[in-house]
Amino acid sequence: MSQQTHSTVIIDTGCANLSSVRYAFERLSKDVVVSDDHRVIKAATRVVLPGVGTAGAAMASLNNKQLVALIQSLDQPVLGICLGMQIMTDTSKEQGGRDSGNKTVAEKSACECLGLIPTAITDLNSQGLPLPHMGWNQISPSSHPLFKDIPEASYLYFVHSYKAPLSEFTIATCEYGERFSAAIAKDNLMGVQFHPEKSGEVGARILSNFLAMTTQSLNQSLMQTLKPTSLQLNRESRT
Repeated sequence: MSQQTHSTVIIDTGCANLSSVRYAFERLSKDVVVSDDHRVIKAATRVVLPGVGTAGAAMASLNNKQLVALIQSLDQPVLGICLGMQIMTDTSKEQGGRDSGNKTVAEKSACECLGLIPTAITDLNSQGLPLPHMGWNQISPSSHPLFKDIPEASYLYFVHSYKAPLSEFTIATCEYGERFSAAIAKDNLMGVQFHPEKSGEVGARILSNFLAMTTQSLNQSLMQTLKPTSLQLNRESRT
């Protein structure tokens, strides 16, 4: 008996409250499923990697479910949300006192993550502003297809104390004490620090942009645009 293929699969990471993410996608598409089944994830048109908590706990859960190698092998569009974005990177300081094998470690030692986007998660330097960075804040998006029709200075909802620094993989920026990556991307992989599922119409537009992506359409879009961060980073360097 052949297995049903779903267009959008939200990975059941075991470390996320999936309800709000699932409901947000279900408002936009009828073909959304939550699963940790390797065959279901591999066959999806696009994949969502959610996460809440610490990188150490998230990576331990993914290892327990034997999902790490699978996620690393995906070639369809993948969207990481909040902690899901952070664990797409090489390492994270948000250890939570546990490493990727769920062993006790020094609180500020780095947790090895998925290594999909070559950057590292570090403490957000809020310059004395309260942490976590919680609430609505404006972003400066690039021309990446994830941000199609998203205006400059759009408001999105954030909850975090750690950040991805500005890099060649930055596709949107935000400022809270310091300027940081509100979103990062590399090839088929995209991650957003904000919560699109809690960000009203703008968040829904971003999710709709992701739902419109296939491997072929994303590749075509990326070939037609400049490297998404070059203009952005040049602008940041002048301010």
